[in-house]
Amino acid sequence: MKSTIKMRAIMLTAVAGLTLSVAACGSDEPTDTGSAGTTTEAAETTEAEETTEAEETTESEAEPAAENFGEGCAAVPTEGEGSFEGMSDDPVATAASNNEVLSTLVTAVTAADLVDTLNTLPEATVFAPANSAFEAIAPADLEALLADVPALSSVLTYHVLPMRLSPEELAGTFTTANGGELTIEGSGEAFTVGESGANIVCGNVQTANATVYIIDAVLSPPA
Repeated sequence: MKSTIKMRAIMLTAVAGLTLSVAACGSDEPTDTGSAGTTTEAAETTEAEETTEAEETTESEAEPAAENFGEGCAAVPTEGEGSFEGMSDDPVATAASNNEVLSTLVTAVTAADLVDTLNTLPEATVFAPANSAFEAIAPADLEALLADVPALSSVLTYHVLPMRLSPEELAGTFTTANGGELTIEGSGEAFTVGESGANIVCGNVQTANATVYIIDAVLSPPA
């Protein structure tokens, strides 16, 4: 009996010792909190970068396109190379040639041999008479003007400023490509151009190298 009790005591002592040993080994194992922290920080950094990139992309996409204004804009094609979007890809003379609203002007520019001159300008503001503006000129006078290249060139280059002006910059007096002075008055979406008071009927039309303002009269350069 005593032998049995003694044997049980020895076994209990051995089990207790083994339990303490296992607990001690478990407490010695390092907790890998650093790795988890690094992973969390990396994830947060990635999310922050993705959020920033998304915001920048959204802001870029949200930038408004140039706004056209004026009742005459309704006559501009809504599709194709002659549309506002189509014209923005081409230099000004080429862009005008694709817009049926400006077909008479294009005929005059071609007759004056100014297509390459206009297309290669670094930047310009062009006051482009609509077809109706040329129709207001007596047919015989228009025919005579188209046949007189020096006079035609002087008239057409009077419609060109060698700088690109937004609507906010329009009001003022400027020196045109033919050396004469041209005064624009008004603000917002209502402007008159030159001494004849030509009205801008469709403004802020963008081409690759120029901003175009379509007007309802042909401008006459100062004598």
